[in-house]
Amino acid sequence: HSMEEAEVLCDRLGIFVEGSFQCIGNPKELKGRYGGTYVFSMATSIDHEKDVEKLVQQLSPNAKKIYHISGTQKFELPKDEVRIANVFQAVETAKGNFPVSAWGLADTTLEDVFIKVAREAQPYDTLS
Repeated sequence: HSMEEAEVLCDRLGIFVEGSFQCIGNPKELKGRYGGTYVFSMATSIDHEKDVEKLVQQLSPNAKKIYHISGTQKFELPKDEVRIANVFQAVETAKGNFPVSAWGLADTTLEDVFIKVAREAQPYDTLS
């Protein structure tokens, strides 16, 4: 199902992974339970990837890189460590130090929750 559609139409959602029930709750509860992060993305030239990593480490020591390809990187930033105003200020400062072609800060989506639950799910043992 489309996660955006499910979030709008459903009062309660259950997540199954490989036929095994993992969790249930309303969209807000699930995002609160399994979210708790902002997704920060930044696109630069390959030469400045380390600069972006340093920027993110300064914003949040417990940030986790979740995506990286050819100058574009995404990180999960714990909400309890980051103030949105500080992110905007850090990005403006960074733009003076190296070229930034795009950047964004997003709240956890229901799709992010599903992916996280699916990755953390225990493998389902089948009989041989």
